[in-house]
Amino acid sequence: MSKSILRDKAKEFAKEVVFVCKDIKAEHKETVLTNQLLRCATSIGANLHEAQYAQGKKDFISKLEIAQKECFETEYWLELLFETHYMSEQQYNQLQNSCGTIRRMLISSITTTKENMNK
Repeated sequence: MSKSILRDKAKEFAKEVVFVCKDIKAEHKETVLTNQLLRCATSIGANLHEAQYAQGKKDFISKLEIAQKECFETEYWLELLFETHYMSEQQYNQLQNSCGTIRRMLISSITTTKENMNK
């Protein structure tokens, strides 16, 4: 797994989400949905960072799987914010694409790590 690329993508994604949520809060005074999105979107990178210091392969996989779950949750909140007109289609598509890329990278990393454990 190219850990640094994945971690970098997750961090950049988290920063994009922070800026979008900041704008939504300023324009619409919406905090409940944006706070949910902030929690899960920033958690992806935090779990990847924590995986660097895992106490073995199982712990490493566990951190990646948590990050993957956070990706799925992030996609839900993005969709909800878009469908309730807090987010433009352009913002939604950009963030959804970034999140999807990270999710696919996580799936690949988890699969590869599990395969390598079974050898």
